[in-house]
Amino acid sequence: MKYDQLIKKLTDFRDSRGWNHYHTLPALARAVGIESGELNELFLWDMENDQKFSEKQKHDMKLELADILTYCYYMCDKLGVQPNDIFQEKLDINKKRHWKFDE
Repeated sequence: MKYDQLIKKLTDFRDSRGWNHYHTLPALARAVGIESGELNELFLWDMENDQKFSEKQKHDMKLELADILTYCYYMCDKLGVQPNDIFQEKLDINKKRHWKFDE
């Protein structure tokens, strides 16, 4: 699905429920953090290896990622930016950076 189609579906969904006035940038940023916490919660205590995850756990991860992405798309819409454009901008910045890791 193209971005324009996706954002239209998302904003139509949001608007049909009257949620737009709740979707301020600070509120959306908090929602991303909360949903990220819910994704992290799936890893709590015992998951160290990708091979250990059941199909249900992987499905739950996908749904949490979808929640995170949804709020990110809403933020992009509010900022008037396209996700792929800002991704490319950040990737270009990161390509010029060099990290040092302690071994």
